Amino acid sequence: MTPADFQTLLPEIVLAGYAMAALMVAVYTTRDKLAPVLVWATSGLFVMLALYIGFGVDGSRSVFQGLFIDDPFARFAKVTILVSAAAVLVMSQDYMTRRDLLRFEYPILIALAVVGMMVMVSANDLMTLYMGLELQSLTLYVIASLRRDSARSSEAGLKYFVLGALSSGLLLYGASLVYGYAGTTSFAGILSTVQQDVPVGLLFGLVFMLAGLAFKVSAAPFHMWTPDVYEGSPTPVTAFFATAPKIAAMALIARLVQDAFGGVPGQWTQVLAALAVASMVLGAVAAIGQKDLKRLMAYSSIAHMGYALIGLAVGTAYGVQATLIYLVIYVAMNVGTFAFILSLERNGRPVSDIASLNQFAKSDPLKALAILVLMFSLAGVPPTLGFFAKFYVLNAAVAADMVWLAVVGAVTSVVGAFYYLRIVYFMYFGAEQEAATSRMAPTQWVMLMGVAALMLLGIINLFGIEPLAAIAAEALVR
Repeated sequence: MTPADFQTLLPEIVLAGYAMAALMVAVYTTRDKLAPVLVWATSGLFVMLALYIGFGVDGSRSVFQGLFIDDPFARFAKVTILVSAAAVLVMSQDYMTRRDLLRFEYPILIALAVVGMMVMVSANDLMTLYMGLELQSLTLYVIASLRRDSARSSEAGLKYFVLGALSSGLLLYGASLVYGYAGTTSFAGILSTVQQDVPVGLLFGLVFMLAGLAFKVSAAPFHMWTPDVYEGSPTPVTAFFATAPKIAAMALIARLVQDAFGGVPGQWTQVLAALAVASMVLGAVAAIGQKDLKRLMAYSSIAHMGYALIGLAVGTAYGVQATLIYLVIYVAMNVGTFAFILSLERNGRPVSDIASLNQFAKSDPLKALAILVLMFSLAGVPPTLGFFAKFYVLNAAVAADMVWLAVVGAVTSVVGAFYYLRIVYFMYFGAEQEAATSRMAPTQWVMLMGVAALMLLGIINLFGIEPLAAIAAEALVR
């Protein structure tokens, strides 16, 4: 490893080294008593690494003979992943402590998952892609079943593992076909091989790889694991599933299609467009009958990944920029929403059924107002940031003469607004009954109120992410 290689990989090396050191210290000392300290230490390290990545280096560099690339696109995704993971960790500590779920392994596994995600978004080779993806996946399988005394949590982890293994098989089979026909695992080598006359076997390889990655972003029809895993996992774990892994997998899809198959966009844009349509339609319709908030957020995630895929299906730099903006706003909305779900309880027990929100606004009007703003934003109601997120991706589709895709997105957005507004209806006009109470830790309150305020005030400059997303997109789409 040269000094240049080491400097480029420094964030990943530091985080991996920290995770292994923390594991050894915890095992040989106080174990779970050290967990609260590890939560704050891990979150702090995430924030420091995000600052280092965001302000430390410029330009693009490739190391390890092209296996790993560090460019503005990767740095944008890494900062978003690190910040969202830190937010979820901090706001989950109180919930995990009160439910006797805070194990020392939890922040360490989150840290290892984040290392995998950072490798994913910097992958410049099929081998690096798979290494990062499996490091992330293996840790997520474990934390899904973190509540060891719960049959539902164990079932969630097992379902995730079995279906995840299937998706990994699809991905590996596709990668083997691509390697067999291209003769290389390097994205640059594949790009130079793939010209106008693309072998059918190579296209099959691309489709299989996209199917495997579609599983990771919960895109229909590869969404089947999402509702059960979201419902069965501990709520803080569900919050993590709904944020950072989505960014990493979506960024990896963008990297794969642009860096390895950017010369033949006509061969993959139709696949991504089909995934986007299926996800938007299923997410909008299937969530209507849901009675559990976590299952509803699972179908919401499926629909939102469909909207994010619109930007990638366009195949332009503006489309990638729109997707990046959409993902940042989506993650922020989910952090605020899950901060509220984490605080819900009745008689000291956590609840997540929608009916428990009946007349919630009477007992806690400020929190109800914050959730109203977040629900409006998730539905895409102006003038919230959620509206501008959808406007960007739909505008990208129109600009690329894919008006039909924008129309589908607009129609499904209207349909999907029903189940978000239904939550608002329950809070303000629901039947008279014993409503759930919201017991919030200071970190959860800050996340809820801060995100709700940003959804309204952020329309001034979209968090300032628009120019940064443009630079990241231009670095990827050349």
